[in-house]
Amino acid sequence: MNAAVSSSSSAPDRSIAIVGAGRLGSVLARALGTAGYDVIGPLGRGDVIPTVEFVILCVPDAAIHDAAEVARPHARMIGHVSGATGLDTVDFSIHPLQTFTGSEAPDVFRGIGAAIDGRTPEALAVAEHLAHALGAHPFRVDDVHRAGYHASASIASNLLLAVLDAAEQIAGSAGIPATEARTILAPLVRQTVENWVEVGAAEALTGPIARGDEETVARQRAAVVEGVPALAPLFAALTAQTRALAATAGDGVSSRSARSTSKGGRTRA
Repeated sequence: MNAAVSSSSSAPDRSIAIVGAGRLGSVLARALGTAGYDVIGPLGRGDVIPTVEFVILCVPDAAIHDAAEVARPHARMIGHVSGATGLDTVDFSIHPLQTFTGSEAPDVFRGIGAAIDGRTPEALAVAEHLAHALGAHPFRVDDVHRAGYHASASIASNLLLAVLDAAEQIAGSAGIPATEARTILAPLVRQTVENWVEVGAAEALTGPIARGDEETVARQRAAVVEGVPALAPLFAALTAQTRALAATAGDGVSSRSARSTSKGGRTRA
């Protein structure tokens, strides 16, 4: 790591302007202030930017180019927090791998991953230093792999919510109110995620597809078609992908016997 940014005491100037007062901009400003930086903002995109060492853009991806052009005269380096946008108009990027509401405590970054990159070794070192200051674990993702990385993150978070919403809707068609559905499904979701972390998806897989019980799958499909017909294509796509996943079970380092000893054991669903 560049000596100029290897520790908080060695940073020559700790002034940062945050541009963008949305969910991430707000919590990032609080967290960096707690970490000892002199933080200005979060500023609105029309606000005057003072002269600072760094400007971090927390704006929509489509607005990064214009915001960077405005900020360039006011900072030594400019960064953004986008996971999908390259470094064409900024010096570095830091993408916290987490979902935010804007009301989180400053320590929300502690222990999470942060994808970083820089156009120069110095800029990369700045991004790494900022990630460590937040308590995050930095890992590098360059422009070539950025879209794939961001797609992975979107599947794990945004698209997962679409799947959970589908589960909630189908529970509703079975007479279970939405609030109750979320309450009773949440422990299953949490344990499934824990099992995935422990042994991977193929070895964590349970249920009728893993057992080869196509009769039960057919009854499920019929219930979805009757109860929430708009979700039938999603159910078909997910079951097809799950069959492909089930076919890989036992191919990896983990075995099905390892699954039975993972935290919480097997969840039969």
